[in-house]
Amino acid sequence: MFSGSYVAITTPFTDGGAIDYDTLERLIDMHAQSGTAGLVVGGTTGESATLTRDEHARLVRRSIALNAGRMQIIAGTGSNSTAQSIDLSQATDIDGVDGFLLVAPYYNKPPQRGLAAHFTAIADAVSKPVMLYNVPGRTQSDLLPETLAELAAHPRIVAIKDATGDIERLEAQLTACPDDFLYFSGDDFTSCEFMLRGGHGVVSVTANVAPALMAELCTLACGGDKKGAHIIDARLAALNEAMFAESNPIPVKWALSELGYGDGSLRLPLVPLAEDRHAQVITALKNADLM
Repeated sequence: MFSGSYVAITTPFTDGGAIDYDTLERLIDMHAQSGTAGLVVGGTTGESATLTRDEHARLVRRSIALNAGRMQIIAGTGSNSTAQSIDLSQATDIDGVDGFLLVAPYYNKPPQRGLAAHFTAIADAVSKPVMLYNVPGRTQSDLLPETLAELAAHPRIVAIKDATGDIERLEAQLTACPDDFLYFSGDDFTSCEFMLRGGHGVVSVTANVAPALMAELCTLACGGDKKGAHIIDARLAALNEAMFAESNPIPVKWALSELGYGDGSLRLPLVPLAEDRHAQVITALKNADLM
């Protein structure tokens, strides 16, 4: 179903603030040629918080057309409103979408039974597989292993993107959940170890600029090649640091602009990468042989 390297793809904008579909087409082509397994469209890295509902749905539809079936597409349709998440998920529950990524609700901080009810309601309302997304550092809402096990019994809830960075959490999830449940790292820093210990892939920010390297890391780590995976992971280490030198996706959009993909435009409240971070990003790109 899902496996390998999925990119949390950026949403390129023009300097006037519109979605830059010409650059998006070039990005999608680059990923298709680089071994990326799938695109996560309209997630956090895609600046979903600043997209209108209609923009978001149109972004998914255009991505499907530009992809032309070459990679899987997972639509990021989660929010802290269950009703709004259902509305956007149903609007993008179309041919060409292979699944949905649903982030744990942010800011309103529901209890575990609220998380269970939220995700169940959305999964009940759609026809495609669902990947849950746990990122407590951003949401202040932590989906615990016992709640995940409850949700994993739902026929459409098939995977989790775990961005806790806690490998012991993966062990607890593997013990609690069904054998066919899927685990994806949402933390580029620990993704290698995550996959070596039983994960099925990664939803990566760094893959925006290093798709071939991330695809190779997934192949090696998921295949149990510890030595080979560690070699690639070491090559990516400084790049991972650079991509989070400021809030995501500020550094990765600046890096993409340096590689010739758009001008790095962001929507407020995000602002361009601070000048004193430029050298770090350039050095990391060069050390990974990307420039």
